[in-house]
Amino acid sequence: MAVNTAYAGRSYAPTEPYAVGREHVREFALAVGASHPAHHDVEAARALGHPDVVAPPTFLVVVAQRAEAQLIQDAEAGIDFSRVVHADERFTHHRPVHAGDELVTVLHVDSITERAGIAMVTTRCEISDAGGMPVASVVSTLAVRGEGA
Repeated sequence: MAVNTAYAGRSYAPTEPYAVGREHVREFALAVGASHPAHHDVEAARALGHPDVVAPPTFLVVVAQRAEAQLIQDAEAGIDFSRVVHADERFTHHRPVHAGDELVTVLHVDSITERAGIAMVTTRCEISDAGGMPVASVVSTLAVRGEGA
């Protein structure tokens, strides 16, 4: 099945809140080599004016991919994840993410274009806190190889 280009312009319902845990932040920071003390030590983060450990900027990929799963798992969208290559990802931060945040994401399918047997699917995750205040936007482009590609 080919990627359903009619999904361009679609938005999904807000996700359930994602609770950012202190250990989630620390483990992610270790995995990406983010060694700043504010990612690991509460007191170091507070000394910089943060309420708790602060997540590395790319931490939101965890939150965005949970939201993007709505599209990937939507059988009618026609995306075979075994044929997906991550082509691009961009973050626009409105504020830092801290342990203790509860984040809600709305997934938008901004565009789907097909060229030479490859569908380029661009999504945008609008991430806000539990109070509805913007936290970040994550724009991701997936290249989905067609069956003959």
